[in-house]
Amino acid sequence: MAIHITGDDAADQVLSDDPFALLVGMMLDQQYPMEHAFRGPAKVLERFGTLDPRRIAEADPEEFAAMCATPPAVHRFPSSMAARMQALAAVVVEKYDGDAAALWSGAESGLDLLGRLMDLPGFGKQKAQIFVALLAKQLGVRPAGWETVVGAYADDGFRSVADVVDPGSLQKVRDFKKQAKAAARAQ
Repeated sequence: MAIHITGDDAADQVLSDDPFALLVGMMLDQQYPMEHAFRGPAKVLERFGTLDPRRIAEADPEEFAAMCATPPAVHRFPSSMAARMQALAAVVVEKYDGDAAALWSGAESGLDLLGRLMDLPGFGKQKAQIFVALLAKQLGVRPAGWETVVGAYADDGFRSVADVVDPGSLQKVRDFKKQAKAAARAQ
């Protein structure tokens, strides 16, 4: 199944082809529009020449950060996200022998997968829940009990990047988030 999040066919193909790219895109999805965050891995691939977690983890931090900051930057906060990406790559190398897909293919349950994700740099509980929902909804990765660990993200609404499959669904997710922020401010 192909991923359609960024609005850019080439960037979406990188996400579809490379599990580490998808993981990085999710990590970058904070304080930055989601489609731009998920374009980040394609930018890294184009500039760095690879998304191999080993090579990213071993890269010179200053050079890697400078590459991430080159316009158009990989993220709104390119230096801190470059460091976090290298930390994420190091964990994938150390715990999963450089195979990001092993993170979810080896999970015994939805709860196990959620815990694995929450152990990653840049992944809190909500981001981990959204990523489990994305794996389930868009890639068919559904370890036992996945629905219970993702809560409301399991439904058929338009709440998160897990529900984005085209420009229309992206707009519905944006509308949902806008309404949620307005309701929070009203309280």
